[in-house]
Amino acid sequence: MLTLFHHPVCPHSIFVRVALREYGLSTRQVVEKVWERREEFLVLNPAGATPVLVTEDQLTVPGASIIAEYLDEAYGKDLSDRRFLPPKAVERMEVRRLMYWFNDKFFVEVSGPLTAERQKQYMPLELGGARDFELISAAFQDIPNHLAYMERLLRKRDWLAGPRLSYADLAAVAHLSAAEYFGELPWTEYKAANAWRERMHSRAAFQAVLNEGWKSFIRP
Repeated sequence: MLTLFHHPVCPHSIFVRVALREYGLSTRQVVEKVWERREEFLVLNPAGATPVLVTEDQLTVPGASIIAEYLDEAYGKDLSDRRFLPPKAVERMEVRRLMYWFNDKFFVEVSGPLTAERQKQYMPLELGGARDFELISAAFQDIPNHLAYMERLLRKRDWLAGPRLSYADLAAVAHLSAAEYFGELPWTEYKAANAWRERMHSRAAFQAVLNEGWKSFIRP
């Protein structure tokens, strides 16, 4: 069985968990508190970041985008025309570009700071401290720019990267969910993006991840 080291509020981890659900893959899930800097986890990923996937043959796959690529190579053919990385090179490039947009750019500007603030509630007081409301406010100021960009894409496309659901959509909904924890986003101002959000939130894989809570996870 696959083993996933993750944290429930980490958007990169949520992305991978949704992808695993979409693939129908069973996983042993281990909550990793990265601020503890566990030696066993650092052996798996010296960068000390989640998520990390360990395969049945003990191959270690660190990082959301690398895990996504691995899943496509190992299991993508089984999805046929529902593959999350499409077959044509130009289409794959667009999916990867938008994966970068959310896993890197959106993470730096929005979901990363917000996740860091949310994780404080799980950390010892000396490590976490009080919430930085100015930082949260600054992150929210960047959100309309991202929603407007999504709106422009989705007025011309069925899904973010083209005519089919892809990793771009899974990454986007994962990172946006980190922002939605802190407050309502101005979805009604962006009709195409809001329709996309409703479709994503209705998917069984995303609903399952939202409903998992902590009970089914192993915590070291």
